[in-house]
Amino acid sequence: MKELKFKTTLSCGGCVSKVQSDLDSAVGSSNWHVDTDNPEKILTIQAEEISKDEIIAIIEVI
Repeated sequence: MKELKFKTTLSCGGCVSKVQSDLDSAVGSSNWHVDTDNPEKILTIQAEEISKDEIIAIIEVI
């Protein structure tokens, strides 16, 4: 399993909820987390079969 980390603009629960369904479908609900307390709003993904580009496409909707 690989771990990917991204700086995001997902600053609150409302923002996270906008991408939750797509991330859940792509990597599973227990395989991602956004640290909204971190100033860089780090999204951490643990998955085998997903690329950085696929994740970026999901979170760019915000």
